[in-house]
Amino acid sequence: MNVTIYDVAREANVSMATVSRVVNGNPNVKPATRKKVHEAIERLGYRPNAVARGLASKKTTTVGVIIPDISSIFFAELARGIEDIATMYNYNIILSNSDQNKDKELHLINAMLGKQVDGLVFMGGKITEDHIREFKTSSVPIALAATVDETGETPAVNINYEQAAYEATELLLSNNNEKVAFVSGPEDTVVNIQKLEGYKRAMNDHGHDPEKWIVTGDYSYDSGIEALDQLLALEEQPTAVFVAADEMALGVIHGAQDRGMRVPEDLEVFGFDNTRLATMVRPTLSTVVQPMYDIGAVAMRLLTKFMNKEEVDEQNVILPHRIVERNSTQKK
Repeated sequence: MNVTIYDVAREANVSMATVSRVVNGNPNVKPATRKKVHEAIERLGYRPNAVARGLASKKTTTVGVIIPDISSIFFAELARGIEDIATMYNYNIILSNSDQNKDKELHLINAMLGKQVDGLVFMGGKITEDHIREFKTSSVPIALAATVDETGETPAVNINYEQAAYEATELLLSNNNEKVAFVSGPEDTVVNIQKLEGYKRAMNDHGHDPEKWIVTGDYSYDSGIEALDQLLALEEQPTAVFVAADEMALGVIHGAQDRGMRVPEDLEVFGFDNTRLATMVRPTLSTVVQPMYDIGAVAMRLLTKFMNKEEVDEQNVILPHRIVERNSTQKK
């Protein structure tokens, strides 16, 4: 049978209220009594009932985290940032994969709320009116990580994707490339649209037509290979490729090498995210450094402020990005 708080109180010869104060860290307990209760807990192997404590306090100290794919290096680093800050503030997390499927995302939001979580961190693709409706009617705070709500009403942590894409394209253009292609992600997400706009702005600033060399992938390695095949089938082949995600960029590099092309001599390749893959590939990948861990950590800290009703100066946080040049692009 499960050991109860009553058993601990009887073993320690104290009241159940005293045991409760010790378990919950209340300082108003004499050191000798506290020691006696802890010894009884250890002898009996008592574990506090989190469900019962949640019912009493109306808090479960649990946060729901919804991400597209935990197997992705990108999202795994974000999740680690969330987990570390959650632990720091004594929250547990329930993690679910949504596969970036709208119906599954909406189902998971409701399932998490049904589990009485104290808050939600959500990462996804396109934020629709249905998502916003669920966010607005939620009984607990919700924060977005690496995800944009165009209305600006949902607290979120991101980088300036448009400016980051502009700087990446600008770097390739400054290396005497006039034919810079862009391998986009799914076109209907705000994040991807902003990356596309940054690419177009840089191309237009240099007097080049950006529409010639835009192809679409799905952020996967295989779609990077397929994207390169499409680009090399064009009448005017690009001399450089800016890719919306590191994993796709690896597909571009390997696809080029399989065709006997040299990177960066024959084709420069630039990625986005700076996941661990960027330093594993040869040549190492030049990329936009998106601070994935920090985005997750800051999103979780922002959520704790809302859950604990702390003052929040800015609910839409833009973290700094930077450009790192490695061996997949030409050095000036």
